[in-house]
Amino acid sequence: MSTNKPLRSDKSPDRILIVRLSALGDVVLSSGLIPALLSHWPHAEITWLVEPAAAPLLKHNPRLHRLMVLPTAHWKSLWREGKKLQALREIWRFRTSLRAASFDLVIDPQGLLKSGLMAWLTGAPRRVNLKPRESSQWLMHESVRPGPGVGLDAMQPIIAHEYRDLAVYLGAESDSYRMDLTVGEAARQQARSRLAQAQVGPRYAVLAAFTTRPQKHWIEGHWAGLADGLLAQGLTPLLLGGPSDLEAAQRIAAINPAIVNLVGQFKLDETVAVISEASLLVGVDTGLSHMAIALDIPTVALFGSTTPYLRGPSMRTQVLYERLPCSPCNRKPSCGGRFDCMRLLDVARVLKAAAEVQQTTAH
Repeated sequence: MSTNKPLRSDKSPDRILIVRLSALGDVVLSSGLIPALLSHWPHAEITWLVEPAAAPLLKHNPRLHRLMVLPTAHWKSLWREGKKLQALREIWRFRTSLRAASFDLVIDPQGLLKSGLMAWLTGAPRRVNLKPRESSQWLMHESVRPGPGVGLDAMQPIIAHEYRDLAVYLGAESDSYRMDLTVGEAARQQARSRLAQAQVGPRYAVLAAFTTRPQKHWIEGHWAGLADGLLAQGLTPLLLGGPSDLEAAQRIAAINPAIVNLVGQFKLDETVAVISEASLLVGVDTGLSHMAIALDIPTVALFGSTTPYLRGPSMRTQVLYERLPCSPCNRKPSCGGRFDCMRLLDVARVLKAAAEVQQTTAH
């Protein structure tokens, strides 16, 4: 990895702020910074700054001293309504609260201008970000740019390796980096109640079929065949997702009535609870898949257009990925909508991986 000149100090920081505002999957992946930093500085108080959508992923974590929520959507709404003075006053008050917290160290694993601005507004004497973009490095004292890795990591990058590298740069041991997702008790009870109402038994497989871009989706018809195979493995196929996924979920569930469609039925922290008690999750490159991996649930992750992590933190995760000459296309697919990389992941291969990850032993 490369950095600009570090401002290392022998003094342990008393108050640390992590600025990872979004998105759901990346908040989960970077959550390993919490135990890693505490392993190195056990007496530090860690605060996390996040946008509202991802806050439920962190609000139950007992290792966080404080959760700060950045109300950007509210500020934008005030601005659009012509209440610009009120918006500016609220922004100033938020800036004042950041300063008043007197953070010794601010870590920005997002590396964007908006997260960098929040870090800069704290006035902290040491600010470190990861893979800076949008010129955000100029708001920092140090920037970490992980290299391609060595040995196996270079050929088969492990999940969240760049966040682990950041933790190691800050002084933590590599093996202290473990994604840190906590299930709230009230969310767990609500999730169990809803599953019981839907007559979902104790052995179920979560199907995480939805994400933000069509080139990251698996073929819709394949989920029906997968559901039949999972039933043969003694698992109830359970479709999860958010309100924006309702239409696609109805199409998938209509193909195979054995699929229990509970898309849009759970709050985010309740979704975490449902995943935490699953026997298996099969999903595309989406936040729900990362949640299952963080919770050490047997997981089969289906990657196509995005550069994947090729190894999970344990054998309970398998990543299926076909590297084609056009891979990874990310946001610019060149296959005319065929999504060949995802078509190559057939149902039989996914079922085989599903059986294998279920046979592994939990940590």
